[in-house]
Amino acid sequence: MYIMQRNSKGAAFGRFIGRFFAVLGTTLLALLIAVVGICWVLFKGPSPTARDLFVNSLLETSALKFVPSLFLSTEEVEEIASGNTVIETDESTDTTTDFTEKEENIDPQTIEVLNITGATYSGKMMIVHDPSRVRFASLDAFGETVNGKSISKFAEENNAIAAVNGGGFWDEGGKGTGGLPTGIVISDGKLVYGAESDVSSIVGFDNNNRLIVGRMSAKKALQQNMRDAVSFGPAFIINGTPAEIAGSSGGVNPRTVVGQRADGAVLILVIDGRQPQSIGATYKDCIEVMLEHGAINAANLDGGTSTAMLYKGEIINNRYAFGGLRNLPSALIVV
Repeated sequence: MYIMQRNSKGAAFGRFIGRFFAVLGTTLLALLIAVVGICWVLFKGPSPTARDLFVNSLLETSALKFVPSLFLSTEEVEEIASGNTVIETDESTDTTTDFTEKEENIDPQTIEVLNITGATYSGKMMIVHDPSRVRFASLDAFGETVNGKSISKFAEENNAIAAVNGGGFWDEGGKGTGGLPTGIVISDGKLVYGAESDVSSIVGFDNNNRLIVGRMSAKKALQQNMRDAVSFGPAFIINGTPAEIAGSSGGVNPRTVVGQRADGAVLILVIDGRQPQSIGATYKDCIEVMLEHGAINAANLDGGTSTAMLYKGEIINNRYAFGGLRNLPSALIVV
């Protein structure tokens, strides 16, 4: 009798497990079909604008950039990417003009933090009135096997009051260690990563604390007395002129942007993304925000899961990430 009861309980448990996995499998299959269906409508549907925005949003990720190729040809993906972005030029920041006078009622050591909102995004804007407090910090050594540092680590080591993510880095499939930059890195007036002939979109500060943005070689950046700089982009505003936009101007994603006003104040913008309350911003959105706050030069920095703003030891934006802060080769810090 005991054996029969035990066998009966075992059979019931087995049926429960079987039903559980059957329901789980059916649910997952239904979700997969739904996701594929939604992707098919977005990629193949009647709205080219929605398709382009979706494709570019995915292409700007590290882990999901392969998805468009599942539905579109390589030629179609390349055409969408090239037709929906910022059109870069050979222009760069004019370093011959002086900063204008600051408002008399503003303490030059003041740091303001503002809430930023738009139709599809929210974020934070930090205004640093003394540009000499802002610079790019970087690793002492670089390489594929080198681990980068989080912005909190960069802030701690440099006794910085604030920090955001800096230049780009190798991150194929989202598996980068944060130790291998893309492009060049300049630190304390010296080229510490890359070659002088390397040409890229460069963002940095010269010895006069002027933000310099634009596409140039590392050699030209050094000739312009660049104090510290990284590669990323595109440049959004150069000498007061906003960049020309093609199509949907990139995807909707988390963003990090640095700019400078005519009076020298540095504007640091982070946009939250990939969340219900803040999907993200396009390049055009970022340009409009920077212009609204008086930027005469501005450029895009690394974004996505790297996007984070630290102030007084705390992350103050609603960052998108399942883990901790990303390890990076560089960070924009405020000392």
